[in-house]
Amino acid sequence: MSHIIAAHFQLHEQIDAARVALSRVGFPASRISAFFVNQPGQHDLYGLGGDRDVSPGARETPEGVAVGAAVGAGIGAAATLATGPLGPVVGALVGAHVGSLYSFNKMKEAGESEMHGDRDGDRHGENRRQPRHPGMLVAVALGGPDERELALGALRRLGAEHIEEAEGTIANGDWHDFDPLSIPVLVA
Repeated sequence: MSHIIAAHFQLHEQIDAARVALSRVGFPASRISAFFVNQPGQHDLYGLGGDRDVSPGARETPEGVAVGAAVGAGIGAAATLATGPLGPVVGALVGAHVGSLYSFNKMKEAGESEMHGDRDGDRHGENRRQPRHPGMLVAVALGGPDERELALGALRRLGAEHIEEAEGTIANGDWHDFDPLSIPVLVA
């Protein structure tokens, strides 16, 4: 693993220019990687597509379904006495509605903290994370700490945006362990 500096550019021509600029300051082509980062949710990490097996905003859905089923069963049983054979249908409809209302009540707004019983109250959940910006990304693996400023200078001169630092492995021009869901550590 090595330290990596990565930066976003808008145009493919800028990526080509960044590769040339990094090569000119001494980085071999095998330690430079360029690729497109998809929009959040479109990384196709699962067989059915998407980035996660469960959406961060849908954690309370199973609880809402259970509440809705319990309410629906109770209403269905009571409604059967009053309405006859339509009781289970009325109970199912009311239960589904109550379950959805319960789930909506538990949803988080963007930026709202997702505290899960933490004592220090300092942990922030997934709902507060700023995802990686989509677009063209060029990354360079550093051979040592003295190369950091060389890479940053070359990328900044070309107008790089969202410059970030990471740890990983770039070999033969491919960033093998790149995680599109990792939270970028931006360079100040």
